[in-house]
Amino acid sequence: MKKIEQITTLADWQTFRSSLPKGARIGFVPTMGALHQGHLALVEKARSENDVVLASIYVNPTQFNNPADFAAYPLDLENDLHALESVGCDAVFTPQESDIYPDGPVARVYELQGLDQCLEGALRPGHFQGVATVVDRLFDLLQPDAAYFGEKDYQQVKVIQRVAELRGGQPRIVPCPIVREKDGLAMSSRNRRLTPLQREFAPQIFEALRFAQEELAVFPVPLKALVREMRGIIEAGGHLKLEDISFALADSMTPVTDPERYLDRYPEPIQCFVSAYAGEVRLIDTHRVVESGHSPA
Repeated sequence: MKKIEQITTLADWQTFRSSLPKGARIGFVPTMGALHQGHLALVEKARSENDVVLASIYVNPTQFNNPADFAAYPLDLENDLHALESVGCDAVFTPQESDIYPDGPVARVYELQGLDQCLEGALRPGHFQGVATVVDRLFDLLQPDAAYFGEKDYQQVKVIQRVAELRGGQPRIVPCPIVREKDGLAMSSRNRRLTPLQREFAPQIFEALRFAQEELAVFPVPLKALVREMRGIIEAGGHLKLEDISFALADSMTPVTDPERYLDRYPEPIQCFVSAYAGEVRLIDTHRVVESGHSPA
């Protein structure tokens, strides 16, 4: 197994890049560390499509609107390096804050076409501008050909696709499917902060999402009724506290807000987004609950 190259400075990156064969395609997987199988699946996808795979590990302060959440983010660099090496990642960039934010950690403002204001953006003001800032900066520094992101952060993928659009279409953004535990819980670095009891009940989030999908396949259910049923599933047992259930048109990300309109009557597929708390740990998940748009007769 080839040893992974750990790159800690921009000078080291330039040296590494200059050593690559001319025209070598670079696939990039940005992460904040505390890696799990979902991250490694991104690396494996990048490995299958590129000559060189580069990951980054950097906990970005500008995307946390809760300082306590930033302080509690799990760090595990040694295990992360072993995990990346095990799936054939060639190099990992672990920058200093001064590399990313030479003038201090302040987010820029991007024209995100409202994506930063709705759904998860409304719950976490400033979050997506912070994401856009760090991703844009990493793209500038590393100049990858393609970048890989998990669809658990579905709205984030849309934001990053917009950032790439603002950059003239570079790099190519590759969304990758959610990787789940056997019981359905979406893999997340935050899961390691759950107590055993919280972990036992956390899959109820995906259970509610699957219920919504199955219900909508059989009955023309309006939003209001579906949210009521989903809340009951998530909060059963008293170990999870629902924060939000939202629906949006999956392609345009237009929020679906009419409480009485049937969810299978929209012109695009419907994506559902759930956020809930297990104690202090915020969990998110998303699922396509209506597979295809409705064409008016």
